[in-house]
Amino acid sequence: MRVFEDQEHHSTLTSDNGDSLGELPPLADGDASSSEDTPDADEDNTQGFLPVLKNSRFLVLWSGQIFSQLADKIYLVLMISLIASYFSVQEENISNWVSSIMISFTIPAVLFGSLAGVYVDRWLKKSVLVSTNLVRGGLVLAIPPLLWLAQDWGTFLNVPVGFSILLVITFLVSTLTQFFAPAEQSTIPLIVKRKHLLPANSLYTTTMMALLIVGFAVGEPLLAVMDKVMDVLSFGGSYGQEILVGGSYAIAGVLLLVLQTGEKKESLHIERPHVFQDIWDGILYLKENHEVRNAMIQLVMLFCVFAALAVLAVPLAADIPELKAEQFGFLLAGGGVGLGIGAALIGHWGTNFPHGQLSLWGSVGVAGSLIGLSLSSHSLVLALVMTALLGGFAALVGVPMQTTIQAETPEEKRGKVFGLQNNAVNIALSLPLALAGVAESIWGLQAVLLTLAGLVLTSGVLTWYISRTGVVISTGVNNS
Repeated sequence: MRVFEDQEHHSTLTSDNGDSLGELPPLADGDASSSEDTPDADEDNTQGFLPVLKNSRFLVLWSGQIFSQLADKIYLVLMISLIASYFSVQEENISNWVSSIMISFTIPAVLFGSLAGVYVDRWLKKSVLVSTNLVRGGLVLAIPPLLWLAQDWGTFLNVPVGFSILLVITFLVSTLTQFFAPAEQSTIPLIVKRKHLLPANSLYTTTMMALLIVGFAVGEPLLAVMDKVMDVLSFGGSYGQEILVGGSYAIAGVLLLVLQTGEKKESLHIERPHVFQDIWDGILYLKENHEVRNAMIQLVMLFCVFAALAVLAVPLAADIPELKAEQFGFLLAGGGVGLGIGAALIGHWGTNFPHGQLSLWGSVGVAGSLIGLSLSSHSLVLALVMTALLGGFAALVGVPMQTTIQAETPEEKRGKVFGLQNNAVNIALSLPLALAGVAESIWGLQAVLLTLAGLVLTSGVLTWYISRTGVVISTGVNNS
């Protein structure tokens, strides 16, 4: 069966022989919520990033994303700096302290991801976006006075009280992030037209990868520069690092105050089932909607590959003559650059191709890049090329599949679906981090990379085949 749209943007369900099976309600994609972002007919049919960049509401959300994700990416670098400076931890002994911070950051993602998504559906998205950023900013800015107060409090259960404060703040920041993430993903289809979701997600992904590189590559220098700026301004103390991270969260919250999502408070005042029933409803929706389910499976597999690559990059760097093991970040940066470029290309030309076709090409490309990477342990140039290609092909999977989830999920279910997605992704990130190193030590780097290539290729072909043999949904707008 296929879905077509008439001039009024109403959808009619027809069977394959053309018989009408009834009319569906208008698609919820933010088309009519604000006249200021409604372009003329020529501009509306423009492909690429131009229609998205002319959408003032998306620009507000994008600006908030830049500051919020910059703070996210530098936060862990800040924690490492604070551990080293406040608790005089030597570099060779810092790993256990950092591991504790990472665990504190990961637990909320596993525990509260789905639950947060349910509540996002029950609250105004704008309120969630603003409040989570402002509170996270306040928590980070509260670190210096709290550490000053705790400096003479000794230890609790053999753990310095000051470090316990960092663990608690990290837990709270991560918990708020679980609410922010599904709210942000649910907001994009509210303010961006359905036909422009692909370039919008491409821009979102490109920004995310650019900030990931900035956060890990220049996070430490940025924090050091901010401390020096504070000293020059004679504010006293070394609080520039906390001001940079906390201030970025706060700026994101302030920017998002002017965001117009078109949501109505009245639509939230309806009877809701128990939160766990809501989670179960989200699971049932994924079970019934094969397009969204397959897209999520593809995304989970993609994150598994990148998590495993984060671990496997260390022994791969050690095998490459021009690199040392601790320089594995060059390989990861290559993947990030490739993903950013791939996302930008998809945003410009990807609307000409079906999402399933892009995902299939991407899966084949990722598998081929992993095979090439398994053969590049003696060449830095080849390894960088393969990781860049891997990132580029990964964009062909990630961007269309994220767009599919946004476009095909009803507005009232987006929060819980994105909450389930965050849960699945966090688990997908955790398992390879724990298992990839063990597998590499037992079977070797090449065998593990080839196994990943086989899994990606199998997953891509299967999900493409299932989507081709199931219900096919397409949209069209008659502009004549």
